Amino acid sequence: MNQVSKEFFASEKEFLAFEFKSKARIIDDKLVEVIAPDEEVFSVMTSTGKYTDEKYRHYQLHVIEWIFDLSFSEDKELMTQKIWNGLIFNGVPFMGMSSGNKQGERTRIGAKIREIREEKGIEAKDLARLANIDAANLSRIEKGKYSVGLDILSKLASSLGYHVDIVPKKL
Repeated sequence: MNQVSKEFFASEKEFLAFEFKSKARIIDDKLVEVIAPDEEVFSVMTSTGKYTDEKYRHYQLHVIEWIFDLSFSEDKELMTQKIWNGLIFNGVPFMGMSSGNKQGERTRIGAKIREIREEKGIEAKDLARLANIDAANLSRIEKGKYSVGLDILSKLASSLGYHVDIVPKKL
């Protein structure tokens, strides 16, 4: 058991018995899929699937789940940085990680907010003030780097004279 997990759990047995919100599973000998607490799916390129010792594979998956839980954030850029650091610090052999399966939606929504704001001639800092959110968060939202919740999205939409609606995808 590594040093950091010793600070949180009394024993390896306690650590392995703990149920994390994130769930990791081996896809193949080079890839692990992780479902984060918000149901976003990430792929982690790691050699965990190559290990033949089932107990060690289980331990490695549990470490990955633990790191995802500790690093979880609505700010996906910050979250992925923390995950990278956590994997390295805890000795998980990995080569890279995806940005999650919702990145396209975040980028699309952020670009639309920016487009509407610019069409209306509103400065980003002014929209942030109107919506009562941090200007830095608005910047991350517009760049698709922040997973915006419904409350914040509704505030932004209302400040721009819009409302949030569910519409069918264009084919």
